[in-house]
Amino acid sequence: MSRRAAALTALAMLLAPVAAPALPAIQTWTLANGARVYFVPARDLPMVDVRVVFDAGSARDGAHAGLARLTNTLLADGAGDLDADQVATRFDALGVRFGSGALRDMAWVSLRSLSEKETLDAAAALVARVLTAPRLAPADFRRERARMRVARKAAEQSLGEVAERAFYRALYGSHPYAHPPGGTARSLAAITRAEVLRFHRRYYAGRNAVVAIVGDLDRDGARALARRVAGALPAGAPAPPLPAVPAPAARTVEIRRTSTQTHVRIGTVGMRRGDPDYFALYVGNHVLGGGGLVSRLSQEIRERRGLSYSVYSYFVPMHRRGPFVMGLQTRNGQAREAVSLLRAGLRRFVADGPTEAELAAAKENIIGGFPLRIDSNADIVEYLAMIGFYRLPLDYLQTFPQRVRAVTRAAVRDAFRRRVDPQRLVTVVVGGGAGEGRSR
Repeated sequence: MSRRAAALTALAMLLAPVAAPALPAIQTWTLANGARVYFVPARDLPMVDVRVVFDAGSARDGAHAGLARLTNTLLADGAGDLDADQVATRFDALGVRFGSGALRDMAWVSLRSLSEKETLDAAAALVARVLTAPRLAPADFRRERARMRVARKAAEQSLGEVAERAFYRALYGSHPYAHPPGGTARSLAAITRAEVLRFHRRYYAGRNAVVAIVGDLDRDGARALARRVAGALPAGAPAPPLPAVPAPAARTVEIRRTSTQTHVRIGTVGMRRGDPDYFALYVGNHVLGGGGLVSRLSQEIRERRGLSYSVYSYFVPMHRRGPFVMGLQTRNGQAREAVSLLRAGLRRFVADGPTEAELAAAKENIIGGFPLRIDSNADIVEYLAMIGFYRLPLDYLQTFPQRVRAVTRAAVRDAFRRRVDPQRLVTVVVGGGAGEGRSR
């Protein structure tokens, strides 16, 4: 037995099986306007977490990348007769935490409040105003659009950000997932306030919403809270299905930037949320590059050869097939060797799969760490929103450890062979070690 295999076996023995925390069953119902509600009571602390999620991410931008995020950002910049400062002051006075954001699939607002009725009712009413009656005032629109353009310009100085955007463009082409959530300099300049108003009216609707609630409430209290937060949204219509993601062709994009470092992204389309191959691919990737320093890619590229401080791989499941990504950062003169090793490591893994020792260690590591991923109401409400948004089984969290433990070496090998083709990889290389803006 090799030293690495012995270490993996020892790790698997040290990590005793850990059962999932005894979570209450998820309760679910639908509001009159079509918003779907998911609720888990948690009575230990006098707190309530709420997350309202809309199918209103950058995949819905249409011709104007950045539109979804700009709309979402503007929600709290005034609601009804309150300006941005007054909204912020009222949230602060209540001692609650409000947040919002937008990615490719979804946009959301979140609230954390004491469960004391007067405070919670006032906070919920304010969130409802933000969602249903945002001012989207011309001055606020111009300010936020200008801020996003400055942020876009600053992001161009980050090689990692440049590599990420180039990778999505190369992988997804004309598919909506190619849109950068933060927009581009050209697309942001072209967005008008009228388009923001139309976007909000179309996508911030009851039948396009999921409400997740976790906290110190009974079912009747959760029902009242859901109605107060989201019940006034217009019913509207759900967003239409996104187009299927085509299999990409092999392609290499090289972008030269003045730097001593080169950033590399290599990958292909991966899987969707609820994919039947999810657990086999997820556990297998933990062995390949998702398991930190003991993963194969890290051992080969970082530990044995010292080519990079951080080497990784991951899947991003989405409504449609999100990306499978391998990446690293290395010195310019080592970029070609590092790329070659990433590709070779993937080829070997797809051909052979994990060893039994690697698989056992990966499963115990995932299962052992699972309770830490759901050890707070804030964590649980995010999972609850994901379960509702992607229509995953209601027992997803309860059965997660068992589903991981059931993964076999044959299942991993079969899933990777069917889903990850080493001959159809998109490669993006950004930095001083790249060619002058070449694409082939």
